[in-house]
Amino acid sequence: MNSHASWVVLSDGGHPTEDIYFLESAARVLRKDCVCVERVTASRSFGAAWRYGRSFLCQFAGANLLLCRSLPLSWLRWLERHRRAFGVIVYLIDDDISAAANDPTLPATYRKRMARIANLQPRLLALCDEVVASSGALAQQFYEHHSCVSVLTPPLIATLPTLEHFAVPPSINAPWQIGFHGTRAHLNDLLHITPALWALQQTRKDTQLEIMLGKHTPKALLGLPNLMAPDPLPWHAFRNYQASHRIHIGLAPLLSSPFNQGKSFIKFLDIAAMGGVGIYSNRYPYTEIVRHGENGLLIGDSPNEWRVALHHLLNNPESAAQMAQQAAVDAQHIGNPQQAAHFWQARTT
Repeated sequence: MNSHASWVVLSDGGHPTEDIYFLESAARVLRKDCVCVERVTASRSFGAAWRYGRSFLCQFAGANLLLCRSLPLSWLRWLERHRRAFGVIVYLIDDDISAAANDPTLPATYRKRMARIANLQPRLLALCDEVVASSGALAQQFYEHHSCVSVLTPPLIATLPTLEHFAVPPSINAPWQIGFHGTRAHLNDLLHITPALWALQQTRKDTQLEIMLGKHTPKALLGLPNLMAPDPLPWHAFRNYQASHRIHIGLAPLLSSPFNQGKSFIKFLDIAAMGGVGIYSNRYPYTEIVRHGENGLLIGDSPNEWRVALHHLLNNPESAAQMAQQAAVDAQHIGNPQQAAHFWQARTT
């Protein structure tokens, strides 16, 4: 491997983060520039780093390393011992891990996992030459902990669809598709707007609501007419699903909390990737890119405001289609993968 032009993603399993911010965006351009790019799984099995470390060192000595969110403890210890054998080390982070660990509204298992990462984060920061955060607000959390902090907002790695699905007027036989495709980390945000969704599905016959939370779907929504609650999908399966399914309206509620404050605008890109127009909470990060009534709707926290916004889009399909079209244009601009490529090219030595 060319140690002067190579990157290795030492992966702890955070494939979405790795793919979005590097492997499925910038890496494609880097490889065209003859830069070697690899992903190596940092196994969690006991003593894995000591068993495979010699081979890793022989193969990748001098390479630049990208660490995303966390590392198994054995690999962290091994890397601390062999830090000088590698080039630039970058720590990529897309969530406020400490805030997540201390947020009582998040699932207990998720908080426990975030607490483990938060405990290791000071050692990860000490290892790296640069911290790369997915939003300006998240970057601010690291300024006092590291001397080199940069922002890389989410690239768009999906191919945007045509918007032919907007040409069919909503009806019982062809209902408009409304989707919430957030993770359980956003369950509390969804719960807050559940009264609006309940009221909508009880009164409209031309809408189908999809909540991709499976068994974790709020009980208040279960049993509603035209509700689909598929199980969450693994990352690569979700990408295939995203590419083949269309929505008209995407839901991105985001309550005010320390954890949510560090979020990026990735949901704007996700909704555009499924051909939809989004309804977003009227706060950062969406206020940075959403122009109310042009490429989406910015809505306050009241469930009634969300109900009104949903009816507005359903009753004005031409306007909704125009907003979805503008959102697609803006997603291609703000999510241009070439920007991510330039970002990582500047750090490739």
